[in-house]
Amino acid sequence: MRNMHEGMAMMESMPKTGDPDNDYSTMMIMHHQIAIKNSQEEIKSGKSAEMKAMAQTIIDKQQAEIAQFNAFLAGHPAHAPAVPEFNALQMMNMMQMMKAVDLRPLTGDPDFDFAQLMIDHHQAAIENSDALLKFGRDNATKVLAQQIITDQKMEIRMLQDFLLANKKY
Repeated sequence: MRNMHEGMAMMESMPKTGDPDNDYSTMMIMHHQIAIKNSQEEIKSGKSAEMKAMAQTIIDKQQAEIAQFNAFLAGHPAHAPAVPEFNALQMMNMMQMMKAVDLRPLTGDPDFDFAQLMIDHHQAAIENSDALLKFGRDNATKVLAQQIITDQKMEIRMLQDFLLANKKY
């Protein structure tokens, strides 16, 4: 939970360029770093081999995506005109994620709690990627956004299956 709140503070203070492709890339780097930290914690503290394997998959995929985002940003200065609607939607998505996370009753079981929190985290990435598909102007970020949507929807289903198989009631 601490990782989520620290990451949110970082994202809120992120300077916005107004270019949806650049702002999406910058925010998703931060967003992925939170997922990596959460996954590293799961590997360290979790008991379930299934959740530890998922955590490692998340780390591997998101480190690769961070490299893609960094490469994009290195060769793509912010373009005008600014699209403030994108930034407002992106921040609203992140605030909804934090509300969902804060409302989740944590169980103290690292595997179960990791699965719960990653569902909310992945859902925010999907919503931000959808926003990029709507407002983005560069094909490179659109392709990456679509891949994130596909991958993270699949991972949400796997996390939900784990929660159903290991429910606490």
